[in-house]
Amino acid sequence: MSTAAKVIICLLRNDLRFHDNEVLLWASRNADHIIPLYCFDPRHYVGTHYYNFPKTGPHRLKFLLESVQDLRATLKKRGSNLLLRRGHPEGVIGDLIKQLGSVSAVVFQEEATKEELDVEKSVTDVCKRHGVKVQTTWGSTLYHRDDLPFRHISSLPDVYTQFRKAVETQGKVRPSLEMPEKLKPVPPGLEEGPVPTVEDFGQQDPLTDPRTAFPCSGGESQALRRLQYYFWDSNLVASYKDTRNGLIGIDYSTKFAPWLALGCISPRYIFEQIQKYEKERTANQSTYWVIFELLWRDYFRFVALKYGRRIFFLRGLQDKEVPWKKDQKLFDAWKEGRTGVPFVDANMRELAMTGFMSNRGRQNVASFLTKDLGMDWRMGAEWFEYLLVDYDVCSNYGNWLYSAGIGNDPRENRKFNMIKQGLDYDGNGDYIRLWVPELQQIKGGDVHTPWALSSSALAHAGVSLGETYPLPMVTAPEWSRHINQKPASGAAPTRRGRGPSHTPRQHKNRGIDFYFSRNKNV
Repeated sequence: MSTAAKVIICLLRNDLRFHDNEVLLWASRNADHIIPLYCFDPRHYVGTHYYNFPKTGPHRLKFLLESVQDLRATLKKRGSNLLLRRGHPEGVIGDLIKQLGSVSAVVFQEEATKEELDVEKSVTDVCKRHGVKVQTTWGSTLYHRDDLPFRHISSLPDVYTQFRKAVETQGKVRPSLEMPEKLKPVPPGLEEGPVPTVEDFGQQDPLTDPRTAFPCSGGESQALRRLQYYFWDSNLVASYKDTRNGLIGIDYSTKFAPWLALGCISPRYIFEQIQKYEKERTANQSTYWVIFELLWRDYFRFVALKYGRRIFFLRGLQDKEVPWKKDQKLFDAWKEGRTGVPFVDANMRELAMTGFMSNRGRQNVASFLTKDLGMDWRMGAEWFEYLLVDYDVCSNYGNWLYSAGIGNDPRENRKFNMIKQGLDYDGNGDYIRLWVPELQQIKGGDVHTPWALSSSALAHAGVSLGETYPLPMVTAPEWSRHINQKPASGAAPTRRGRGPSHTPRQHKNRGIDFYFSRNKNV
């Protein structure tokens, strides 16, 4: 390779796409050769900080490997490639600089939280030692960090609604970037590196559970196909606000969150497609609500910039003293879906088996762990980090802080009523029977409160509380309003607190698919 040839290394992390990718665009405009690089950083495959759960579970790892493989195929079609390495990015980049003898720049997209920022500092230090320029971009949010209508990130409002109104009235979304047909090639003689397997990381390839609400693969190609289907082929986006609190199947919400988390799809591209859809087909509350959820995702990222490491601290953003418990027995029952509260158990089992859970489920299981059981919220946050296919550090910790009452929730002591929520969103109990098969023979909404049924009704359903299904580990006083009352003189049992249709009620909530408000996720 000529010594005059300019080489730029593109360190890719959570920006695994070709479209609207400033890292690749900047490099291709400023070099003769570019090296798109992804590093499997061993620090991502150790234990979590406080409770030592595995940081990356099999569902997300499989999705990541699919995403990397898909990006490599896309870049090859554009005349480039994706180099894959196992190691610390700063070490891998240092080795490449030495091997090539001449690298003019390293470019990467900036992240928001400590571990990622530590990597950026280490990469910058290595480049400085070798006299290599560092170029950074910002591309993970809908609204660019530099375009926020606040004097400084420290002025970011602590309430989402104030943030949303400010950016909607005073901000502007930048257009997505127009990418070239062809990228500059990779320098000759570099090994591309194999796509590792799940087994290479000491994990087992997870089976796809037929009940999953997210039977999708990783990668930009799949993300763009999902958007095409959800918007243009099915028009599902036009009813999103009405269906987004669903629990069963792939179509109740956009399911964009896993691809957004790895940067396989750009939030700006989603925004532009919404605008196009509104212009060509229909504009309504549902089309707006997708943008509303993207803004929640933005908000939690900017909250992480504002508060730094405090989003991980026990006392949260409010520096609030709460006597959290650390009872391993209670936690194990919660994470394994055997609390004796069917709505909680169904959601936790879905998460364990598939790496996914609805936003409605996430809000409820988080409230149950922190408010009903009084457990350290970080145990839940780290368990989600391990299992969620759509894990995003800012959304995950922002939402757990919110649920624990020490984050950005302006309401004091918000607590979800597990029975009312179950009846509102799974009135006939179909979701519970899907994931808690030992309760399958209990008909209708009675499945939400098996402990309230008579012994003969339980025997008829083949349920023995404490044996085939646990007794509830706690019962909250507010549940009693929604539990079957004894019938008077042979009348049919009634359930208080239920409307006749049992249709889901609409609630404002956070980042529906963008979890949990990620879901995610949109």
